[in-house]
Amino acid sequence: MLDRLAPRHGSRKPAKRIGRGPGSGTGKTSGRGMKGQGHRSPGRETPLGFEGGQMPMARRLPKRGFFNLHRVSYQIVNVGALSNFGAGSIVDAEALIARGLIRRNGGGVKILAQGDAPKNLTVKVQRVSGSARKKIEEAGGSVELVK
Repeated sequence: MLDRLAPRHGSRKPAKRIGRGPGSGTGKTSGRGMKGQGHRSPGRETPLGFEGGQMPMARRLPKRGFFNLHRVSYQIVNVGALSNFGAGSIVDAEALIARGLIRRNGGGVKILAQGDAPKNLTVKVQRVSGSARKKIEEAGGSVELVK
């Protein structure tokens, strides 16, 4: 029984044997066509964006602006969103992640002043706007800046 096991007919194809004479169907130029860059040995190893020697699109278009590699992006949380926290609680990045107000890998946190501040919060974040700090402190809370 085991001697008769075989893959289904047509499910396996033999490897294409290239450059084995005219009778093989892929002799002489070995399926690479006639002249041209693809005919040469490494084949089509051209760099990304290569357009056959024509000036590439990325170099033809004008460049504008500046991309700052050292920019720090902050996740924004409004003071009104802190109403989920009870009085006397500590609000830091981990607490905000647990409540779903910020993403885990989004950089620092900045508090802005939209909404009403809850009572007696201790806020520990990277940035706070001046008006948000004022609202939190007027509500009996405190703000600590962390790195």
